[in-house]
Amino acid sequence: MNLRIDQQIISDWIPDGTRVLDLGCDNGALLKHLKQRNIQGYGVEIDNGKFTECIASGINVIQADLDQGLPQFQDQSVDFVILSQTLQAMQNPDFLLQEIVRVGQQAIISFPNFGYWQNRMQLAFAGKMPFSHTLPNPWFNTPNIHLCTVHDFEQLCQDLQLDIVQRSIVNHEHKDTLGTKLLPNLFGQIALYQIQKKPL
Repeated sequence: MNLRIDQQIISDWIPDGTRVLDLGCDNGALLKHLKQRNIQGYGVEIDNGKFTECIASGINVIQADLDQGLPQFQDQSVDFVILSQTLQAMQNPDFLLQEIVRVGQQAIISFPNFGYWQNRMQLAFAGKMPFSHTLPNPWFNTPNIHLCTVHDFEQLCQDLQLDIVQRSIVNHEHKDTLGTKLLPNLFGQIALYQIQKKPL
């Protein structure tokens, strides 16, 4: 299984020998990769086909709906919780983030940045919902129901008392550019964040 480039960035952020929970783990490619580094991984996936692929690949996975939270997992039971390209498809992203930092000591979240300049241009001048590499579905057939910008996500972290440990805002090739460094909310297409609860 080949990793998406954003998954490679996520992998680079996770130390060897840790415990990981991958939410919306798809076909288990990231967990399979992490397993090679002595990382104990578990997945959660709702799609029957992807769930079956995980089982066939020897991935520890349970089938569950993330909109129901994570009641099957104890507080601080893993080192990292991963939510990759899934936050925007959740009914209650704020609730899920609270569940994530309850279960994990740290979390890694990635999502498409709706504030990207081409999205703004499509809305402003074409009067249509954006369509791009990171938003490939038409408005009537998309899993994305709560799109947000870099600024929106960072405000939500502040509201939920979450610290941002590190972030990487990249273009569609998942590369840093001068634009993504200077004006990440305008020029970044994909946002990746490592977060944790603020210390008491």
